[in-house]
Amino acid sequence: MEFERSVDLSTAFVFSPTSRRKELSMEESSLADLRSARWFAAHDLTGFVHRTAIQAEGFSSFAIKDRPVIGIANSWSELVNCNIHFKLLADAVKRGVLMAGGLPLEFPTISLGESLMKPSAMQFRNLMAMDVEESIRSYPLDAVVLLGGCDKTVPAQLMGAASADIPAIMLTGGPQEPAVFRGKQLGVGTDTWKYADELRAGRMTQADFDELEASAKPTAGHCSEMGTASTMTSITEALGMCLPSTAAIPAVHARRAQAAEATGRRAVEMALTGGPKPSEILTPDAFDNAITLLMAVGGSTNAVIHLLALARRVGYELDLDRFHQISERTPRIVNVRPSGEYLVQQLFNAGGIGAVLKELSPLLKGNAITVTGDTLEAGFANSPEPDGDVISKLETPFDASGGIAVVRGSLAPKGAVIKRSAASPELLTHRGPAVVFDDIFDLGRRVDDPNLDITEDSVLVLRNCGPVGAPGMPEWGMLPIPEKLLKRGIRDVVRISDARMSGTAFGTTILHISPEAAAGGPLAVVQDGDTIVLDVSTQRLDLDIPSEELERRLAELELPERKYTRGYGRLFLDHVTQADEGCDFDFLQAVPGEEPQRMPYGLLSGWQGGW
Repeated sequence: MEFERSVDLSTAFVFSPTSRRKELSMEESSLADLRSARWFAAHDLTGFVHRTAIQAEGFSSFAIKDRPVIGIANSWSELVNCNIHFKLLADAVKRGVLMAGGLPLEFPTISLGESLMKPSAMQFRNLMAMDVEESIRSYPLDAVVLLGGCDKTVPAQLMGAASADIPAIMLTGGPQEPAVFRGKQLGVGTDTWKYADELRAGRMTQADFDELEASAKPTAGHCSEMGTASTMTSITEALGMCLPSTAAIPAVHARRAQAAEATGRRAVEMALTGGPKPSEILTPDAFDNAITLLMAVGGSTNAVIHLLALARRVGYELDLDRFHQISERTPRIVNVRPSGEYLVQQLFNAGGIGAVLKELSPLLKGNAITVTGDTLEAGFANSPEPDGDVISKLETPFDASGGIAVVRGSLAPKGAVIKRSAASPELLTHRGPAVVFDDIFDLGRRVDDPNLDITEDSVLVLRNCGPVGAPGMPEWGMLPIPEKLLKRGIRDVVRISDARMSGTAFGTTILHISPEAAAGGPLAVVQDGDTIVLDVSTQRLDLDIPSEELERRLAELELPERKYTRGYGRLFLDHVTQADEGCDFDFLQAVPGEEPQRMPYGLLSGWQGGW
């Protein structure tokens, strides 16, 4: 299983001469048309000020003259272990840019780390997207390389680049090396949750758990299973926003730096040809391809929210029903935790996302254009065939349908999601009494109370944890199994929440209830003992009480007090959309019929005021 079957980089990054756009040399291109030339080319006072700003950094006039400027949006931070190796990757990108005749200029953006950032990195995804968008628009860049890895950095950068809409290409950071605990390879999240239950159930000692902690995260890189980070990097390849065969390369593998160099080279080519731009890549066909890949890999439910938000940045009203439609016709063909046995390292060795896309080709819109200027199918054409162990054939899948299902009903009028590939099959149809927790603090106080009135048939309900209620919709949706049930050997019950959950998590968990409780959704009025009905096969999630009673409760509902009265928190609460629309800010979505604003306001030439 350790034999690498990935595509050789000597062929993976060769761009087809049949590309939709002609590859131009520096001499053949119209350098006067470069976006950066509007800052640097004019021989007036404004041009003088702009050029001296670069020369003050030690660049010569030769470095600026007649060459494209490539921005490198770097989300490196010592607060985000997933992205800690990005300085080296940025250097490799610069090397590629210089090789191709461009000028690389690296700039920082805020960085979002899932483990340390409270209440949730999700609360700041939109802030990072604004940072990326405005940095791209306001500076003299002809193309940009997006350097991200940890869960929210990838969608935030894609969202910002989509709105700025100059040529952009993504370079993801890659998964960390698998942890090894007592001879067993671990997924940093999936296996941690299992061992935590063993500790709480009294089947593991604190000393053993401390030993696990010491080995849990051995290298740089994002989570090593198909959590949100690996899901989003995989989706990026399916969308066509990164080079083929790069999504699954491990963070510390030499091929990751080679991919960075190739990304830099390609960014220069995109600058010289003027594209393709995100608006030309992020089409409805591209989103269908991304959703198909999401379902086939058993990926994170968080990707649903990010794709909904990204689509609206380019004016595409993607909805939850499209996810369910594609899931129903897409088998799960990847055997990676938490929906399988292996880790992303084994997926890379088996051919990576290219091999998955190649096997999925009958279900894909293969003519969709990618950052290469060529089609998606051209990028995976030379990928290996499925090995049958980590990647299956379409005819012999690990599951007949995709990893995520959408449910609706009186408890979730605008929908909710469940990762059925990581759920207990016997609980996908269930009827049971509700045990309600009003917020995360209530859950923390009572979930392990020995007097908690709960059985294995109960449905755990956690509310006021959505985008407004929490705020920021943290990954609290995988409610812990109460200790009294763990000690009886019960490892899963039905759980329902307006929160999200980690992409590394598992269990029969219905998430993203929309509208959320804090926005007046029916989840707010569920009472202990109310019967909840779940039937994933018919997409049903209902609160089984008379409709008149539900209406009465909703009419008497008082919404909780908001958590913020000022600052970014206030902005977030005032403008965040609900989960079924992607939790983006309403004012950041594309305006119908309006072209993206690719240039900043202000004078870029002249003898006064341009700077």
